[in-house]
Amino acid sequence: MDTPTPEEGFTALTDDAERNRLLAEMAEQSTDMISRHTPGDWRFIYASPAVTHLLGYSVEEIVGVSAYDLYHPDDVENFQRRAPSVRYERGLYTHTYRFRCKDGHYTWLESTSRTLRDPDTGDIREILVVSRDASGRIEAEQTNRRLARVLESTSDLVIFTSLDHRITHLNESARQVLALDSATPSAALSELFTDTSYRLLGEAAFPAALRRGNWSGELDMCDRRGQTIPVSLELLAHRSYHGDMEYFSLVARDLSAAKAAEAQLKAYQAEIEHASRLVTMGELASSLAHELNQPLTGIVNYLRGIQRRFGDQAEVRWQDLRVPLEKTVDTALRAGGIIHRMMDFTRKRAPVHEAMELLPVVDDLLQFCEPNAERHNVVLENRMTLADARVVADRIQLEQILLNLIVNAIEACQTPAGQPPLKVWLEAERRGKQLEIRVRDQGPGLPPHSSDKLFERFFTTKKNGLGMGLAISRSLVESLGGELWPRAVEEDGMEESGMEKRGACFCFTLALADDETPTTTN
Repeated sequence: MDTPTPEEGFTALTDDAERNRLLAEMAEQSTDMISRHTPGDWRFIYASPAVTHLLGYSVEEIVGVSAYDLYHPDDVENFQRRAPSVRYERGLYTHTYRFRCKDGHYTWLESTSRTLRDPDTGDIREILVVSRDASGRIEAEQTNRRLARVLESTSDLVIFTSLDHRITHLNESARQVLALDSATPSAALSELFTDTSYRLLGEAAFPAALRRGNWSGELDMCDRRGQTIPVSLELLAHRSYHGDMEYFSLVARDLSAAKAAEAQLKAYQAEIEHASRLVTMGELASSLAHELNQPLTGIVNYLRGIQRRFGDQAEVRWQDLRVPLEKTVDTALRAGGIIHRMMDFTRKRAPVHEAMELLPVVDDLLQFCEPNAERHNVVLENRMTLADARVVADRIQLEQILLNLIVNAIEACQTPAGQPPLKVWLEAERRGKQLEIRVRDQGPGLPPHSSDKLFERFFTTKKNGLGMGLAISRSLVESLGGELWPRAVEEDGMEESGMEKRGACFCFTLALADDETPTTTN
């Protein structure tokens, strides 16, 4: 082996000195903290200036301090036992831990350490450590772990898919509800939706999520058993930092129980509404009996007249019978119309929202209520001037709303026979795309401070009332897309001639039908 010349030896020493100088300069300038420690008690022998940035100590303050004194109490034992937080690879230990800063708070550091040993004895002379701030990474990891726990524990169905709509992950709820065994089934998303819903996903949901980042709506999923599951779904598109699409996530909430409860509630409301109509008809029973009694009495009188006049004649001319028989038929048809109207009002059927002319409905209902109004010494008037008004409603529901309000107004205006009758009347006014209908009366008005309670179920101001009419009426109006509210007469500035301001007014709105909506006149 050749011996280096003096010049070569000098050059080598110079190179080593320059390298050491550069390393020292790098250590001084580095944002990572470079430190040297004694073996055993890990006291600082040296620390680079980065210690001030990371821990708040000056170099002079940290030298001589044992690292064990700065460890978080929970991390000392982990380090000593070489817990999973300490990694060993090719002579380097990497350790993540909490270190106390000068101001007392703890920060996360990640340190890589290496022992420096005496070449002759093999004893550890010191430990060289490079430490960096790991707070951001640790907090992100902790956040991800928390999110993962939430993801797995939520009752919502969470599904991750690739860009070609292949399922990459399902959370526990999704696996249970959809009857799937694996968290990462290699299946197409189309297998989890009905054909109609998946087509909507492809045509509307995914394009919308790509444009604005998310889409939400109600769809039908299906499990491996073929059972349909209604869900409220939010589709999210996830992009990389560079803006490239990476994957999609779907968060679905099972609506099966809610849909079942909604259907049950609708059925219950339908039963209540039907019962309310029967109760209202019961309240009108005496008036209806009187109204039916008149045409039936007329029919009997016409037939007895024919019997008396032609009973002893062998031959009768048609001309003699034509007038009384025609009157008999007309009277019978009038009685049949009353019965038919009662049957229509009280029968069960599914609501049908359609366009209809309002005035014929109001006129028929006022005629229907006329006997009850006469019995209470009340005059009914139709003051609606909108002859061409068409509204979107269900006829039976509209009749029930009007009947409840009109009957309430009639009972509020009841006066003894022989006194001047009070009035109940209906008005209507266009308000944009809606029609406001008002039922007004000259009764004593609404009880003070009762506006908030009027529409509560079982609240009533009647002596024998059930307290259901107004609550059901508001529910029906809202199902038609309108509103129902009371308004004191004083708010309108109404004053009848010869009478003081008094009475009540109930207003409700209905949507006006457009020209394309089919109209029914039945």
